[in-house]
Formats: sequence, structure tokens, C-alpha cells
Amino acid sequence: MAGKQQISRSKSRIILVALSLIGFSLLIFLSSLSPLRTPTTNLHLPTSHTSFVSSLEQFLTKTPSSPSLPDDTSTDVNKLDDATVFNSETYRLNSDPYYPLSLPLRVYVYNMPSKFTYDLLWLFRNTYRDTSNLTSNGSPVHRLIEQHSIDYWLWADLIAPESERLLKTVVRVHRQEDADLFYIPFFTTISFFLLEKQQCKALYREALKWITDQPAWKRSGGRDHIMPVHHPWSFKSVRRYVKKAIWLLPDMDSTGNWYKPGQVYLEKDLILPYVANVDFCDARCLSEINPKRSTLLFFRGRLKRNAGGKIRSKLVDQLSGSDGVIIEEGTSGEGGKEAAQNGMRKSIFCLNPAGDTPSSARLFDAIVSGCIPVIVSDELELPFEGILDYRKIALFVSSNDALKSGWLFKYLRDIRPAHIKDMQQNLAKYSRHFLFSSPAQPLGPEDLVWKMMAGKVVNIKLHTRRSQRVVEGSRNVCTCDCRPGNITNTVPTIS
Repeated sequence: MAGKQQISRSKSRIILVALSLIGFSLLIFLSSLSPLRTPTTNLHLPTSHTSFVSSLEQFLTKTPSSPSLPDDTSTDVNKLDDATVFNSETYRLNSDPYYPLSLPLRVYVYNMPSKFTYDLLWLFRNTYRDTSNLTSNGSPVHRLIEQHSIDYWLWADLIAPESERLLKTVVRVHRQEDADLFYIPFFTTISFFLLEKQQCKALYREALKWITDQPAWKRSGGRDHIMPVHHPWSFKSVRRYVKKAIWLLPDMDSTGNWYKPGQVYLEKDLILPYVANVDFCDARCLSEINPKRSTLLFFRGRLKRNAGGKIRSKLVDQLSGSDGVIIEEGTSGEGGKEAAQNGMRKSIFCLNPAGDTPSSARLFDAIVSGCIPVIVSDELELPFEGILDYRKIALFVSSNDALKSGWLFKYLRDIRPAHIKDMQQNLAKYSRHFLFSSPAQPLGPEDLVWKMMAGKVVNIKLHTRRSQRVVEGSRNVCTCDCRPGNITNTVPTIS
């Protein structure tokens, strides 16, 4: 009897040990599954830089001062003949059911001499702490270059190793016959502001000759070439010779102050946002500050401007002293940036009148601050408007209405709180579309550039092929279309 009890106890111990082992194994198994619950988007993503200075510093640190990019410009250009291009396009037409409307776009990036590219980036990097370098109206030169640094953000993404890129809308190709578009990586804004006047003009002439000597340029007349000239003065002395190219612009001033008639139009060119001056206010930031916004309308900037910007001083006269309205003269430097950022984050609406040009960086400062823009700029064109509906995030007011005594103040006061909340929520969703970063993010401005470019490709091919077969001199009668001016009316608020 005692022996049977001992055997029973032994079996019990064995069962307990077995159960313990099974339980321990189950815990290990369950713990091994737990990483699967973590969203894959948070794993192994490269650090994102949204500051031009910090991104450039990292970019130049990884790049030798005189790099040799993996590019076949020197060996392949002589092979760019009609037969080669025809064979490539025919293959794509028969193998891709969506060609030529398909994504990703195929972009050939020229490997230009470093004096047009890396040397200029190094020049900015080595001098950007020099805050005494100002334009004639007192604006810090290096800050202006940052505002217009779209050329850097696009190029840095295009030439990055494919393993580090996130965009699926564009891919770099290394054979010209495979390209839909050609990107010209010349830093026209840096050279304008940081070189001596005659030195800059000489560099512009050299760049012009280099670009127009390329066989691909000669083949299309430049129609399929992308030219970043985002500051109105960029490449100004020679850009009449590249007017058929796709210009990347901040706006399309139709008054003739910056661009000659026929040089820029929406069908050919592309509007890009300025790089914001202020810090991005993310979802967490907005959730904290939106309920605390106490200022009705805020503006900080130059109160006296030329051309269309003369409306600023008139608006100051109309609005000064109104309850809940803050209008301040802008100042440069970190103090000015902090004051503008704080003012925008405390305000419901941000006034965006025209300046020397129809657009300014202030519009995009307001968007990334969650402050509803009130746009008083009758000639303004907006970036990515084929994709984004700005009526959902901004108020459009004609100059005539804005200058009526007391009209603008009453208009803003009468907007329903529910509509304000809707627009603030839309701003939170839209702000990502104006945040340049490295690496470039899906649905960021770099991504939307290529989505917009995709809509131009068929028309570019049409005009390129047509120009190749039309008999020279057979169309000597002007057939220009008359385009009506863009005069903004006050847009009713919509939900």
C-alpha cells in the first residue's frame, strides 16, 4: 500500500513538472508573438529631418566634397537617338497598360559639374551663420535661401540610395532613353544670393550652355526638363532661353514685375510651397493649443511692400485697434521667428496679404501652425491645387471686400465656431503636405510634386513630337491663347 502511494506521488510530481514546462513554453511562444502587434511603420525607419540646415549638414557629411555620382551622362548621351527612344517607348507602351499615365515617373538626374551643385551647397553651409548678409530690404539672405530650398529637397531625395527612399511615385533612371522627365540640379537661388553679381551672371551663362548642349534638351527643346527657379530672381538674366522647360515656381505673378508675358503658365509649370519659417505643430501640439487660441486675427511682417503688397498698409489702417486683432512689424532672426510662431499658435485666423509677389512663406507658416489663413491676394496661385482643396483650410477674400470699412473684421467675427473647428481639423490633416523632409515622406510636398508632374507628361510628349515633325516656318502666325487674369473673389465659407 505504501509503495502504491509513493508511485502516485512520483506521477503527480512528473505531471506538475510537465505542466510547468508547458506553461513556460506557452509564455515564451506568446511573448514571441507580441512584436507582431507593433505596427511595421514604426520599425527601422530612418531619422527624418525637416530642418534644411540639419538635413544639409548630414547630407554633406556623407558626401565627399567633389563626388562622382553613378551616372552615365558622359557615355550615354551620344546614344540618345530617335531609334533608341522609339524602342524604349514602344516597349513601355506594349508592356505597361497604363503608360504614359503610370507611376512611378522615371526621372533622369543630370550629373552636372560640382560648381553648379555641391560647391554651392558647401558655400551655403560655410556661411549660413553670417547673419549680417542682408538683402536691400533687410531680409536675411540665408533665411531666404532656406525658404526657397525646394531644389535641395527634391534633388536629395532623387539621388538618395533606393534603400533609403520612401516615395513610390518617382524613380531615378540612369539611361536617358528610359526617362519621362529630366531634372536639372542647379542651385540658382544660392548662386544669386551668395555670389558677386558678375560672378553669378557668369555662372548662369555657363549653366545655360551646359544645359542647352545636352542632346536630350535639343531633342525636346527643353519641354521635358525640370528647372528649379523658385525665387523670382533665380536665373533671371538668362531664363528667357529656357522658357519651354518646366519651371518650379513660388507663384505666377501676372503683373509682369517678375516674369515676362508667356514665360510662365499653369499648363507648363508647377507651383511649389515655400519652406516654412516656423516649427511644425503636430497633432499633439494642436490638441493642446487649439482650445486656447484667444486672438481673432494675427499678422506679423513687413507692413510696407511694393507692387501688389501695397495693400498691406491699407489693411493696417482698416484693422488697427480692432478688438482681438494683432498686427506687428516683422523683425529678422530667431527673435522674429519665435514672435511669429507664438502669435500664430495663439490665433484663430492669420492674415496673408500679398507682398512684393502674390505669395509669401507666411501662408505656409500659418498652415503648419494650425492658424486658418485669411488670403487677400488677388493674383495668387497655390501649390498642388489639382490635388488639394484650399477652401477647406483657408478663407479667400477679394481686395475690394477687404478694404471696405469694417468689412473684414465683421466677416471673421460672424464665422460659426463649428465651421472654425472643421477648418482646424482639416488643417491638421493638410499640414503634412507642406512639410519638406529627408527622407521625403509619402504625401509630403516632394511626393505631391511627382503626382502633379504625372499629369503633364502626355501633354509634354504631344508638344515634343509635334515640334519634331512640324515644318520649320510653316506656323508663322501667332496662335497664342488669351488667358484671363486670376482675380480672386471672396469665397463663401463651406463645410
